[in-house]
Amino acid sequence: MMIRNLIPFFLLCVPVLYGQQQLQLNEQGYFHKDGLDVTVFSDYYPEGHQSGVTIIQHGNRVAANGDLRLEPSPGQWSPIPAAGIRTTDSEGREITQTMWYPDSSKNRTGFNPILYPDLTFSYRIRVSALGQNSFRITVDLEEPLPEEWTGKAGFNLELFPGDLFGKGFLMDGAPGIFPYQPAGPMEQYDGEPLNEPLGRGTTLVIAPEEPLQRMVIRSEGALLELRDGRSNHNNGWFIVRSSVPEGATESAITWTVTPGVVENWQYEPVIQVSQLGYHPGQKKRAVIELDRREQEVPGFELFRLETEGRKLVFSGQAASWGRFLRYRYVTLDFSEITEPGLYQLACMGQHSHPFRIAEDVYRRHTWQPTLEYYLPVQMCHMRVNEKYRVWHDLCHADDALMAPADTNHFDGYLQGPENYTPYEPLQPVPGLNRGGWHDAGDYDLRVESQAGTVWMLALMIEEFGLDHDATLIDQANRIVEIHVPDGRPDAIQQIEHGLEAILGGYRSLGRLYRGIICSDLRQYVMLGDAAAMTDNVPGTADDRWVFTEKNPRRELEVAAALAAAARVLKPSGQLLAAECLETALALWSSASAIKGNESAKVAALSELILTTGDPGLKKALADMKDYITGHIDRCGWAVGHVIHEMEDPAFRDDVAAAVKTYQEQLQHEQRADSPYGVPYRPNIWGAGWNIQRFGVEQYFFHKGWPDLVSTGFTENSLHFILGVHPGSNNASFASGVGSKSVRVAYGVNRADWSFIPGGVVSGTALIRPDLPELKTWPYLWQQTEYVMGGGATNYMFLVLAVNSFYSKPETAHAHD
Repeated sequence: MMIRNLIPFFLLCVPVLYGQQQLQLNEQGYFHKDGLDVTVFSDYYPEGHQSGVTIIQHGNRVAANGDLRLEPSPGQWSPIPAAGIRTTDSEGREITQTMWYPDSSKNRTGFNPILYPDLTFSYRIRVSALGQNSFRITVDLEEPLPEEWTGKAGFNLELFPGDLFGKGFLMDGAPGIFPYQPAGPMEQYDGEPLNEPLGRGTTLVIAPEEPLQRMVIRSEGALLELRDGRSNHNNGWFIVRSSVPEGATESAITWTVTPGVVENWQYEPVIQVSQLGYHPGQKKRAVIELDRREQEVPGFELFRLETEGRKLVFSGQAASWGRFLRYRYVTLDFSEITEPGLYQLACMGQHSHPFRIAEDVYRRHTWQPTLEYYLPVQMCHMRVNEKYRVWHDLCHADDALMAPADTNHFDGYLQGPENYTPYEPLQPVPGLNRGGWHDAGDYDLRVESQAGTVWMLALMIEEFGLDHDATLIDQANRIVEIHVPDGRPDAIQQIEHGLEAILGGYRSLGRLYRGIICSDLRQYVMLGDAAAMTDNVPGTADDRWVFTEKNPRRELEVAAALAAAARVLKPSGQLLAAECLETALALWSSASAIKGNESAKVAALSELILTTGDPGLKKALADMKDYITGHIDRCGWAVGHVIHEMEDPAFRDDVAAAVKTYQEQLQHEQRADSPYGVPYRPNIWGAGWNIQRFGVEQYFFHKGWPDLVSTGFTENSLHFILGVHPGSNNASFASGVGSKSVRVAYGVNRADWSFIPGGVVSGTALIRPDLPELKTWPYLWQQTEYVMGGGATNYMFLVLAVNSFYSKPETAHAHD
């Protein structure tokens, strides 16, 4: 017994021996010392494991969501508290956050309604810096919890599992190993089976063998439990928990947490260079991310990789960019190197991945995975084969039942009383069991995702002559065979597949559908073959529901997509092209009469003008000149697509002047925003999709006004996606593209810790206020989810666009 007690005491002493720097409040509002940061509700996204008390140890977020919860192992739809005021004491030693249950904005309402119990109470969480490495967490309740909640409500701190698998722990000296998968024995908690705790005690030592990860948690009074949150939720984390004792109020729970901190630890330099490479004629610039304390402006070396190994071909001095987020940045310019070959950068003892400089760098193994893998795998109402592999069997052939009226469903689906259709609630709606793509990492069909994909594919056919054929798509037999050409361009067939869903719904409902989604959460969270979600027999209880909505903006976006599709389909499918245009004009007629949505109106008009050449539509666009010039950043790109069709000289001149002013302002702002050459404003979700969309829009600005707009923003947007982005994980966001890419993603196969080639994740997220993060973990949708409607096809467009710039060298004049 004496040995069991001595081990934790010794481990508690070890961190105190390191260094003398104190943990103290910094200018960003969190506790900091070199190698350790403690934030207190700087984030509030608990359903995404991104909230509460958060611990960042040696630059890595190791624990999060420290908060009072109503169950030992909560999930995405579990009750979460509302956040009130956060205060700091006058000495900067304690941060206090006020919280309460329930959150009225989520209680049976909102985007994802949550069912709260009949329980109302408020509490405070106080976090106090104690000195070198330690801090105290204290939970105060305003009044005792009802007796029936004793043992249920408790303070939970979640430990990120991906860094702990196979690592050790000690609970009051008793040893254990963090398991790779949850396992029994099981116990019942409030009717739900959970794994029994991995350990109980008053002192928990995490990863005692790892100086960079070791952490000690001591509880004063209430016992600690170490639980595996994956036992009831695949996306759960390990959880350290103390239940609120009966009758407790002030200091109901008190923990002292002591993370180990390695003396003189510094963040290692990260070389951020395209995972793919560069065309010889491109500007070639890498970014180096450094510890914030680093003062050196380093030199760098560029090696060509040859038969004998590395050969030094260039060296130079980095240029200091300055501070961004929590790091210091320098940039490396090696644009003068144009000889084709395989290269590697070296700087401050670090070496980059290999990358190419080549004329054909964007022509193969770049956009093709999206068209050859990702889009086919996402196809609904089909069986998708790849040689010996079945990605998924025929699915959702029983779509869909009319959603019940007045239903506030999950994932943003709402069936209001004004959304009239000729079908009664739960009546089968014909024409919905063909076409479409699963929206994202889940299986619903959203009309904006269908339309956005159709639109972008159509634009790629027009702009770049996309006629690639590597896939057999047999609509009659509902079969897809990857890497079996069938003599028809894949992009055209994918457009037709998307139109089956959009127009099929319009034909049956007399309006657009909002989307098609499963009827209950157990179906929604399903991981596995899409064919397992329903029985494929129409009219049974497991059928998905179709929702409608009154949404003029979305109608305008669909009208734009259908107009573009009509143009590219006309040579091969005149009847379908005619139906696309007829539906687009009908949607325009109804939605354009409603006030608002002006930018969507500009986009719809641009596509309709290109399809019809109608003088009345041109006049309607010209009449919007004041709005366009005043909001050029929102809609100017769409005008750039059609400006050559506009005859009015005043319109052309005034819009060009607005574009010039906007681009000058943009150039100025992006230099101060970040070192990445794009306007980068990170949020909780990764910024990759927004930056892709920005790059596509800048392509059309350049197309419309090539003398005013460079190709730089479009090129930099692509580089960002391909690895020139902040954070220690410099992977390409396009799975399977480049030397290193995201290969554990939040796709439909995430339970296998796998990826879909050509899927594009949202990418590096911001752990507020200043930590860029891209974890290797399949269940962080805000970092690694794939989506349709732009997430993948915008990436395709960027690659084809940049390739086109250098296929026509006179158009490429990139600059920062």
